[in-house]
Formats: sequence, structure tokens, C-alpha cells
Amino acid sequence: MQRVEILQLLVSPVHRFEGRPGAGAPPLPDADLVTAARVRAGLGIVGDRYFRHPAHRNASITLMAAERFPDGLASAADLRLTRRNVLLRGADIDAYVGATVSLDCGTGPVVLAVHSAARPCAWMDTTLGPGAQRALRARGGVRCRPLSDGILAVGPALFEVVEPAPARG
Repeated sequence: MQRVEILQLLVSPVHRFEGRPGAGAPPLPDADLVTAARVRAGLGIVGDRYFRHPAHRNASITLMAAERFPDGLASAADLRLTRRNVLLRGADIDAYVGATVSLDCGTGPVVLAVHSAARPCAWMDTTLGPGAQRALRARGGVRCRPLSDGILAVGPALFEVVEPAPARG
């Protein structure tokens, strides 16, 4: 187990980025940033736009590592701008695609199957600045399926690899 810090949590009831990025970003409400979020196994984060959506079951929670923001973008590490749910410090979450991990904020572990990379899109250039999409390739976070119920909260947490990713042949 390793100690990490959850810096931000985003629970957005609606999809905020629609249309073309060139038209500019819509208002991004502070209310989407929360101090705690309830996770349900197989369903996602209660109240989030992807909660209970069958098409997003393997990607209903997204995690991103603050350390992976490239120089010049680190000050923009704001989940409202990246559309990820959990911003961590202390674990290179991008390295765990295919693994099962857990985050324990003190109320018991929330177990997550890390299914795929969360690839940055063209909106990153609008919300974070020109070149952000390219700079965040292979470091844009991961998409996960929750395997247990629990609570995630801003603050210290324990990160554990429950099951490593299968070896590539």
C-alpha cells in the first residue's frame, strides 16, 4: 500500500462539453467539485452523468494523476477542465491499465478495475490551453469500473494494487 492524496473529486450531473471546442468552453460550475463521492459497484459515482449508463460501465469513473500534467499545465490541474472524476497525487495511475486497484479514504477500500486509458480530446486545447491534448497523450488518466461500493473523499488515502495487470506476451 502507498499513501496518496485525493486532491479533487468531480461529480457532474450533466455532460458539460458539447458542440465544437472552437466555440469556447461553457460555464463550469464550482458545485461539480465535491469533497466526497459515493461509489456503487458496477454503476459508478452516484449523481454523476455516467452513473448507471450501460455504455459506460467499464469507464464510469476516471482517475488522473496530478504529477502527470506536463510542465506549464500543472497549475491547470482542475477536474472541471479535464472532465475526470478523481485527481490523485502520489500514484502513477496511468501505469495500471489492466490492473485492479483500490483507494481507501478511511472508510474501507473502493476497488476499481482499470480498463483503459482516458485519452485527451480536442476540448483539452480549449480548456487547458493550446497543445494540451498532445501534451496529455499517455498521461490523461484512466477509465475504471467500480467493483465495490464505498466513499471517496478529498484528502489522504491509501492506494493498493489488488491484482496486477496481466503480463503482455
